[in-house]
Order: sequence, then structure tokens, then C-alpha cells
Amino acid sequence: MSMLHPTLCRLAIFTLTATLACGLATAKIEPKAPPSPPITPPILPTDFAGWSLVTPVTTSNTPEAADATNADLLKEDGFAQFTNATYNRNGDKLSVRAIRFEDASGAYAAYTFYRRPGLPKQDVGYGGVFDGTRVLFWQTSLLVDATFDHLTAMSAAELRELAASLPKERGGAAIPPPLPGYLPQANLDPQSTRYALGPIGYVRAGGVLPATLIDFTRGAEALTAQYSSRDGEGTLTLINYPTPQLAADRLRATAAFLAAGNTPASQWSTQLSQSLPAALQSRRSGPLVAVTSGSLSADAAHKLLSNVNYSADVTWNHPEGYVSEVSKTAKLLIGIIWLTAILGGAALLLGVFLGGGRALYRKMRGKPASTLADAEFISLHLRE
Repeated sequence: MSMLHPTLCRLAIFTLTATLACGLATAKIEPKAPPSPPITPPILPTDFAGWSLVTPVTTSNTPEAADATNADLLKEDGFAQFTNATYNRNGDKLSVRAIRFEDASGAYAAYTFYRRPGLPKQDVGYGGVFDGTRVLFWQTSLLVDATFDHLTAMSAAELRELAASLPKERGGAAIPPPLPGYLPQANLDPQSTRYALGPIGYVRAGGVLPATLIDFTRGAEALTAQYSSRDGEGTLTLINYPTPQLAADRLRATAAFLAAGNTPASQWSTQLSQSLPAALQSRRSGPLVAVTSGSLSADAAHKLLSNVNYSADVTWNHPEGYVSEVSKTAKLLIGIIWLTAILGGAALLLGVFLGGGRALYRKMRGKPASTLADAEFISLHLRE
């Protein structure tokens, strides 16, 4: 077999190396494709409880499509998407409008804005209420407005099935705002609450204090609620700030504003102007600032404010049954303790049953109860 000359071998290796180098240099580097955006699940189902879509679902990413008049308010609440659909069943029509927000706080704020006080409650989603043939409820980050041609005895059950099929947020976006949990429950009108994430929602919901005094630019959240008792009627305004220091600063500004009285410089609202001087009181608890107004007596206003106490672990009663992480940990530890006690008790009973049964069996055979008295030898019978 003939062999190639060493010079030819080196020339072939050099040529091959040069060709590969040129190919790599001239090859186009394909840029990496950008990661695909997460697929947002559709808000409304195609059918539920016998209802089926009759027209394609309309979806929009602009708040004007949901409510042109209050588009700026929806944007302030964290508007994300609007969906409108029409369903039909046996000739009956159902129109459903759903708005998705960035988190549960935005959905709750919009819900309290659109809900009218005094409506009958229904167990649909969170805070479901009937307004004629219209049903309004919220669930995690969704606000749903459903309108029937006419209501039936099964309308609420059908909407519960719709609520169960809606997509649900996970993590922090699904946690409702903690501020309603600080409201004193005595003499409270639950449907009078108005929650706002910014000045637009606060003013349009009939806020008592000037929005500039609250200063939403500092991350404030405001909640107003109505109270009625034999000592008068009044409004409690709760404001939550990111830190106690900010709350202390705003409390001083609020107290000075209320002490200034109804003067042109103070810019009092109609609610404040009609309030009794004794009802205008304020108090701070941690990052919370509470203000009373209306026709409450001095004692009633003071008692109402004294029942507002900040706690790092607070829950409020709503259909989600939200439980804080601290409460979950405590329940887990209690469950472990109970499980350990049950298993220990079961082991003790099993030992008593087996040991006592064996001792009884030996007694019945005329032997001592314990085997310690037995002289047992093992003989191997070894022989030399």
C-alpha cells in the first residue's frame, strides 16, 4: 500500500483548516429568538351550565372599551384586559362583561366603585350582588358584570359555575387588599365600603378628605365606610401608607387640616362642612391613619377610632377564605402536634393490647406473665 508524501499530507490539513476557518468567519450568526410572551388564558369560557356562545368573544386591551367614561379610573386600578361575550340557552340571552386587572386590589377597587349600596347579596364569586337582572361580583383579579334577559331560580347557581371556570391568579396578585380587615364590624354598613388606589377613584367614590391631603403619590390606599348607631351616623376613612413614618407625617397634616376649620384656605368638602366638630377626629395605628366625620358624638367617634388597630397579621371575611402565611404556619404546627399525639397514643394502646394479651395468654397456660422467669437453654447436642 502506497503512502502519501508528508508534504502533501500537511498541505491537505492546512487546506481543510483554512476552509473551516473561512466558513465559520462567513457564516451568519442567527440571533436568538426572543422568548415568547406567556399565553394569557381566555377570561370567559365558550360554554357553561347549558349557556353557549352565540357571537365571537370581543377582547380589548384598552380601558375605553370597557367604560369610556371611567377609563382613567380603570387605568388607575391596573386595567389589563376587557372581554365581552353573549350567551344563549333555549332562546334566553345572557351578556357577560369581564375586566381583568393586574391584581386583586384593582378588581376590588373597581367592584366597590360600580356596586350600588343596598343591593341584595348572592353567593356568587366574591361579594356577589343582584341589581335587577344584573349580577356583579369579583374574583381574584377579575370583575364580572352579567346581565340576564330575566332571572330564574337557577341563575345564581349558573353564575357560580361560571365563576368556578374563570382563570384565577396565583401568588401575590391573588391576595386581596388587607385594609378592609381593619374596619370595626359593629354598626358597619358592609355595602358602603369604597376602596381606592388613587385620587381619581377616591374623588369619584365620594371621598371625604382632599386627595392632595392623602397624597396617593406616596403609595397610599384609602377606604371609606359608613357607620350608623344610636349615637349618630358617620364615615370612617382608613388610609394605609407603606411605612409608619409616612403615616405619622400625614396624621399631623390631617389633624392640622381639621383644626383649621371650614375656611376658604382649608378647601373642606361638603361632607366635612356638614360634620359635627365633635365627630372630626383622627388617630394613627402603625401605618394606618383613621379619620371620622359625620354626625357621630365625640364618644362614638373616639370609640370607633380606638377599634382600629394595626396588626401585621390580619384577615377579612370574604368568600375566598384568605388565610395569611403566619396563620398557615401556625395551623401546620398545630396539625403536626396533633398527629404526633395521635400516633403516640396509638402506639401506646397497641403496646398495651399486644403485651397484655400475651401476658394473659401465658397466665391461662399456667406460666408466669413475664418471660423473664423462664429458664430456656439451647442445646446443640455436640459430641466428640
